[in-house]
Amino acid sequence: MGRRRSRKPDSGVSGCIICNKPAGITSHGVVDVVRKSLGTSKVGHAGTLDPDATGVLVIGVGAGTKLLQFVTGVDKRYVGEITFGTETSTLDAAGEVTATYEMSVLPAEVQIAADSYVGDIEQIPPMVSAVRVNGKRLHQLAREGIEVERKPRPVSVFEFTTSPTTDKNIYNAEIHCSSGTYVRTLAADVGTSLGGGAHLSGLKRTSVGPFLLEEACEMEELVMLDHSELLRGMAVLHVEDDIARQVRNGRPLGPSAGTGRLAIKDSDDTLLAVYHVINGELRPAKVLAGN
Repeated sequence: MGRRRSRKPDSGVSGCIICNKPAGITSHGVVDVVRKSLGTSKVGHAGTLDPDATGVLVIGVGAGTKLLQFVTGVDKRYVGEITFGTETSTLDAAGEVTATYEMSVLPAEVQIAADSYVGDIEQIPPMVSAVRVNGKRLHQLAREGIEVERKPRPVSVFEFTTSPTTDKNIYNAEIHCSSGTYVRTLAADVGTSLGGGAHLSGLKRTSVGPFLLEEACEMEELVMLDHSELLRGMAVLHVEDDIARQVRNGRPLGPSAGTGRLAIKDSDDTLLAVYHVINGELRPAKVLAGN
């Protein structure tokens, strides 16, 4: 039998990082950089950005990885560029040109087309997305030259504003949308709506829920925040020692007339768990502190 390689122990560090992801690296690549920098394998992120996209990427470290589930579903904001007259295989600038059109679009026409996608809509995930079909991610199948049928998914677009640039073929776009929205698909659909084609030629994520680009650190100077920051905006309930012991053991806390989630902290302001209301009773959604 071969020798079993011993695993390097984790550093025990815990927290979260609001990172400004640069272009040219995958979200998983950013996670790898953080792992090596902090000497821990317990690192994850709360929502993929494409390699060429930049902007806010929320990273959880140690106990913070347990809280990422409360960040992944929040709304996102983006700024980007839509180039009209050219379609690509990936719906963005990374793909090969698949079609070209002679288009002359006016600002009012572009905005009317964008407005038609505001609201609750359905999108078909692009083949270059990370959605799994039969256990394989779509982008893996795309690299193998395989295209499969995809079911449309409901998403919400809250704002979609456009403005012209000095290049008549390129428009700026600002988008506020639900988690799971494919901005590249919105760009391509606007082009189709105007009788031609378009692709997303640039993208920056400016916010993930309450996490803003203005506070994001650069990859070269990672800034660690307390992992409780991942619960920004969540209501907090402080409990005394006897209740704290129940929370550490993951016990229900009895009837509640409220709704939603609560961050449970002890009298020392240490985050113990996240509870939510189920059938009128406070029950644990995620317990952090052991007994």
